[in-house]
Amino acid sequence: MSRSTIAGLRVAGIATCVPPQAVDNLDPANGFDAEEVRKVVSMAGIRQRRVVTEGTTSADLCFEAAERLLQALAWSRDSISGLILVTQSPDYFLPSTACILHQWLGLPDDCAAFDVGLGCSGYPYGLYLAATMLRSGGHQRILMLHGETPSRFVDPADHATTLLFGDSGSATALELSDSGSAHFCLHTDGSGHAGLIIRGGAFRDRRPADARDLALRMDGPGIFNFTIKRVPPLIADALALSGCTVEGIDAFIFHQSNRFMMKHLMKKCALPEAKVPLTLEDNGNCGGPSVAVTATRRLPEQRHRDWKVMLLGYGVGLSWGAAVLDIGTTTRLLHADYTGRVAKAGGTPAR
Repeated sequence: MSRSTIAGLRVAGIATCVPPQAVDNLDPANGFDAEEVRKVVSMAGIRQRRVVTEGTTSADLCFEAAERLLQALAWSRDSISGLILVTQSPDYFLPSTACILHQWLGLPDDCAAFDVGLGCSGYPYGLYLAATMLRSGGHQRILMLHGETPSRFVDPADHATTLLFGDSGSATALELSDSGSAHFCLHTDGSGHAGLIIRGGAFRDRRPADARDLALRMDGPGIFNFTIKRVPPLIADALALSGCTVEGIDAFIFHQSNRFMMKHLMKKCALPEAKVPLTLEDNGNCGGPSVAVTATRRLPEQRHRDWKVMLLGYGVGLSWGAAVLDIGTTTRLLHADYTGRVAKAGGTPAR
């Protein structure tokens, strides 16, 4: 089991960005059977989803989030020596999308930049990577971006996936600090990799005979069983590692999978509903970045004390993880719609 406690760092800020376009799942124009749609909406708890338009990518959403955060923090670009992009919806197979974002953000050439191909568990994993970079020496400030556009890789005719997924981007700024620590529990079970998979389009099957293999395939019951089995022990392990009780955690911020699943987890783990914020109803399941979106939308901007939070990601891989850390009184929390009007240093990438 991967468990670690990393001291001497703080979360300076989190910013999130979602597309302005909202799709109403109950709109008859979607073309699905009305009764089937009502069943899905009732179970998943997703009334509307924020989805990108053609030509907008997860990198665009992450860029606007990062720009707003850097301006709010008044960080010098030269003070950032690490840029991590967690995504499974990159702009290209190559180059690394982090390199493109490095250009857009105007970061120095002594800044390390790389992609991490994780999805639903990506937020705690990305925080862990940023924390280890900070504590390993040579880094003072790290930007961890996490963005996904799952609405782009679902089959529009498959209501089991199309009605669930929305899009979002996030930016989290971490820096060295004389105080503060974070606790991480990270897990993988690759034997379940086929539970959420896009079989075609990459190099195992570049041009699949069945075009459906270019879209997401999901084993819903299998993913539900995996989550119910794995997440409760994860929460218990993270509490033990951090020396906290349920009462000592101010908020349990879950990857926003679906309402039925999350309610089941809350009951099984005896978590008070008031401590489990949701953003599913009007945003959809936007993958791993949903952790950041829920933090920026549901944690109080004005805090009279530090909040102890547990951040939980679980799903595709199969992969799951937790991070327990403080959201301090000075941590900036920003959320906004994507505009596409924020200037990118060096312009847009080549087509």
